[in-house]
Amino acid sequence: MKENTTHFGFETVAEEQKQKKVAEVFSSVAQKYDVMNDLMSFGLHRIWKAFTIQISGVRSGDRVLDVAGGTADLSLAFARKVGERGQVWLTDINHAMLSRGRDRVVDKGFPLPVAQCNAEKLPFPDDWFDCVTVAFGLRNMTHKDVALAEMRRVLRPGGRLLVLEFSKVWKPLAPVYDLYSFKLLPWMGNKVADDADSYRYLAESIRMHPGQEELKTMMEQAGLQRVDYFNLSAGVVALHRGYKL
Repeated sequence: MKENTTHFGFETVAEEQKQKKVAEVFSSVAQKYDVMNDLMSFGLHRIWKAFTIQISGVRSGDRVLDVAGGTADLSLAFARKVGERGQVWLTDINHAMLSRGRDRVVDKGFPLPVAQCNAEKLPFPDDWFDCVTVAFGLRNMTHKDVALAEMRRVLRPGGRLLVLEFSKVWKPLAPVYDLYSFKLLPWMGNKVADDADSYRYLAESIRMHPGQEELKTMMEQAGLQRVDYFNLSAGVVALHRGYKL
């Protein structure tokens, strides 16, 4: 019987191995994750996330699910939006990342509910959340179609899914972006996080992730409607939005 395979960066691995290998990457980088985000994006990740919050339309009293929420940048911003009447769940499959996120939200005065879970099997009821977000996490998931369908399932009718992810850069910038990704990024990872390999995987995983139109089609196939997207920083990142109608 043929073994099902998938990609881990540019490497082909058995499907059951990918989750373990991704877990090793994020367990390795968790302590330096926020510092490296600022360095490798030149602080732009803060602007991308602020735009996501703005586009979300989240209001006081809403229920929000932050999938692969990591160190809780979006969860904290949403917690301020929904207020005491609302609810924000911080989730991640990786214990090291989730622990940092949990500690951070508590330190900031927002004791949010947290859950360590796989995005492909979300432990929440149907039709529950007003908004679901996943920021820089979808590309690491083994079965993206399954995860997208799960995120749609837990949305209430009229709710929206926001996917913030690295995408296909504007073609004239591709040579410079490649030089940065495959040379400078692993070098920074080595110097700051003592881990060049994890940041080499990051560059490779971005190249293997579906582009803007491909991801839009995947979201539509998962049952989301009125799907659109916004290119940010010349397509280095794209924010996709789809509704459950």
